[in-house]
Formats: sequence, structure tokens, C-alpha cells
Amino acid sequence: MPVRVVSAAESAARDQAAIDTGIPSRTLMQRAGEGAADAIMRRFGTRLSRGALVFAGPGNNGGDGWVVAGALARAGVGVKVAEAAAATTADAIAERDAARAVMSAAPMSIPVSEDTVPGVVIDALLGTGSRGSPRGAIADAITRVNQLKLDGSCVAALDVPSGLDATTGAHDECVVADITLSFGGVKRGTLLARDRCGEILVIDIGLDAARAPTDGGLPLLVDRSWVAARVPGLEYDAHKGRRKHLAIVGGATGMGGAAVLATRAALRSGIGLVRAIVSGDNTTAVLLAAPSALVSAWSSERQSVGRDIAEWAHAIVVGPGMGRSSQARELLTLVLESSRQPLVLDADALNLFENDVAALRALLRGRQALLTPHPAEFARLAGTDVKTVLAERFEIGAALAVDLGATILLKGAPTIIFSPAGERLVSPRGSAALGTGGSGDILAGIAGTLLAQTGDAVTAAGCAAWIHGRAAELCGYVRGTTLEDVLYALPRAWNEPELPLESPVIARLPAVPQ
Repeated sequence: MPVRVVSAAESAARDQAAIDTGIPSRTLMQRAGEGAADAIMRRFGTRLSRGALVFAGPGNNGGDGWVVAGALARAGVGVKVAEAAAATTADAIAERDAARAVMSAAPMSIPVSEDTVPGVVIDALLGTGSRGSPRGAIADAITRVNQLKLDGSCVAALDVPSGLDATTGAHDECVVADITLSFGGVKRGTLLARDRCGEILVIDIGLDAARAPTDGGLPLLVDRSWVAARVPGLEYDAHKGRRKHLAIVGGATGMGGAAVLATRAALRSGIGLVRAIVSGDNTTAVLLAAPSALVSAWSSERQSVGRDIAEWAHAIVVGPGMGRSSQARELLTLVLESSRQPLVLDADALNLFENDVAALRALLRGRQALLTPHPAEFARLAGTDVKTVLAERFEIGAALAVDLGATILLKGAPTIIFSPAGERLVSPRGSAALGTGGSGDILAGIAGTLLAQTGDAVTAAGCAAWIHGRAAELCGYVRGTTLEDVLYALPRAWNEPELPLESPVIARLPAVPQ
């Protein structure tokens, strides 16, 4: 089932669309709370023997918490609810009364008292509609939740950790959760503040059965099943020609390592042949670092470009370590003018077109093209500033992708992909281990391989971003992990089996390593 990434307003619109089709709002609340309770029992089964404490706020998020409390009580879990504020919505009041009846009648394995540290704390204080810094009793309750976590409780947050803005991820004092149970879709803010959310599970509450008018334009979350459905298999008799050829152009003096990383990433992603085209003083070093590759020196002769690229490659990566010299710009222009193959433009290949979108548009000439900027590179190309790019990351690439007729992969946490047809994808995978020089070169090599093998820039972007991030996650650590570790993790990222999800969970994101 496709999972959408939503702002607070988009989440509310999807809820309302479901209500407008005849699904009672209280039914949505019950589905959310019961789905969350089921996930909590699966995730924290042994810890629940020490009881559960639900912190409930006044709104519908508090109502979700009351549903969880009732479901846990029916399962024999000792449950206590701490009301930071009395329920104020009709649905929350109804679920509070229903839960209290169950809790008073249900046999509880272990009672929860004020003196004990419960096994599990459920944060149901503030939901997606919350704005600004929490105050008063709610702020005090958030402090109490975090203290209980320090004392040994596991914390489950309903929809978003309280105090965290569901759209922007902004927070002052917020709950730090071990698991966040997101209802119907993934909230943008939780992807922007993963370190506060722990593991994220998306719970199906039936919103896709009642599509909101805007659903088709919402970003789609890329997951392993999306990737698996699009990456072509490698048949047992596939040879290097059928696995395609990739040309990588870059590696100026002093920057040969960038071309090496891109080359090695392509080789670890299933390409048949790679040709690294680098400055003459780097050819020996690149060949020693990647002996499986072909290596050529930069040339300003159109015949050489034709032989090594236009007549040979199935796709081209331009930019890793290319530099911003006049020679680099001349070579870049020559490569683009002399070829029609699908193209990945990365790093300096983008910087060379700073504030010159018109020239880039003319050289792309409608081919399958993928641009892979980080926020600063995007800002230079689009003539804006990094602060704006970060604040508007979920929208800012859309117009440029249409203008250039190219797919744009805006690197970051998360990575956002914009297609020229208006589609948006979000890849949430990765860790801070990728926050080091050369990480983008690895991504370019992966994307170039996929572009050569699929011929589709959107597919190459979504799959490459996910695999790149997953390889970093598999390293397990941030401090101490190098890009060599990420390269070595690529085979596992490509080939690890997809673990089934237990209904009603429709997506799972692991907690990010610290």
C-alpha cells in the first residue's frame, strides 16, 4: 500500500475526506488507538508486565490515548491514565468514558501506582494540530514523560512526539520517543526530527479507501517494496554488455577520489562496465583504486568523447570531483553536446551552471536526466539561498524539475525527489554517517548504474537514494563509520530480504543511530 508523507494540514484534510465519505470521526480514532495498542503489545510485550502509563491531553490525540488504554486493559495489562488536561472533544470524551469502564472492570496483571516506573509510557498529549511551545500542565507532562524514559520506561508516542511540530519538525521541549505510531501516513516533521521519534510505524486507519482530492499530489514514501518492484533482475547468463556500460566524468587534479568512489559504487551496484574519465594525472591512481574499471584521460577532442562516451556508454555521470575550472566547463559542455544518453549531473557539474539554468536547459535537450544537488548546490543553481531551500525542501524543486524537464534529487534528511511530471518521492533512509565528503559520489555511482539499466531517471533517483541510505544504516554506527564501510554494505542493502509487516502496520522506519 502506498504511504504518503503529509504536513499537518494535509493530514487533517485526509481525515476530513474520510469523514465526508461517511466514516465517523470516532471510528478513525478507534482504528488509530487499537492499531497503536496492537503495535505496542507486539513491540513491548515483556515490558508491559510492568504496566503502562498513558499521558492524555485534551484533544483527539488524548482520545487516541484513551483508546489505547482501554485496549491494553482488555488484554490484561495494568494501565493508568494521567490526564494533563480534561478531554474537550466529543470523541475524546466518549473514548475516555469507555476506557474508564473497561479499566475498572478488567482484571489487571500488575497495577500501576505513582511510585512505580512503568514498563511503557504512552504519549497522547499533543497531536498533529499542535503549534508552538507547550505550556503549563502539558509542558510539565512532557518533562515527566522524558524523566520516566531516563528512569527506564520505554516511550511510545501517538502520531507525533508531543511538542514536535508535525510539519516542520521544530521543537523546543518535546517528548523523546522510542517508537512513534503515525496514523494514516508519515508526518513531515517526524522525518525532519527522526532523532526524537525512535522507530516509526505507520498504522493504516483506512484513509486510502477515501482519497482526499489532494492525495495524488502528496509525496510518496519510498520503501523496500517500491525499490524491489523497479530494480531489474540480473539473469544468470547476463554478461557485461547486458548489465550496461556507465561513463563517469570527473576527477580533476587533486580530486581523483571522487571519481573512484563513484566508480566503486557503480561496480557494487551491478553495472557491467565502468569507464572513469579523469584528468591525466589521476589515471594511474584511479586504475589502482578500481582495477575493474576502464580509465581514460580528459580530452577536448570530440572524436575522443564520442569513442569513450557517446558511442560506448548507456548512461553518463558527470561531476564527481570535476572542479570549476574553465577546462571543466568546456569538457562538460562538450560531453552534453556530443551525447544523448541518460545523464546524472552531480556536484561540480551543477556548480558550473550557477545562476545559468537557461544554458543547462538547452544542453539537456529533453533527455532522461537526473540532477543530484545538496541544498547549497541547489541554491546556487536556482538563484536562492540555503535557508529557503531547507525551509521549503518538500516543494522547492518542483518548478525547476518541470522547467528543465529533468528529475531532481535534493539530498538531505530526508531526500526529496521531484519529477518533471510533478511526482514527488521521499526517501527517509540513511544516517549521519553519510554527512561526510564523498557520500554524494557514491550516490551518483549507484544512480548512474540504475539509469543505465532502467533508462528512467525517477526510478534511478528513488532506488538509489533508498539503497544509499540503507547501506549507511547497515553500518550500525555514525562515529567511526567511513565511506569504505558504506561501500562494503551495498551488497547487503541490495540483497537483504524484505521483512513482512503485521497489519495494520503499512510502513516501518528504524530508529536512527546516534
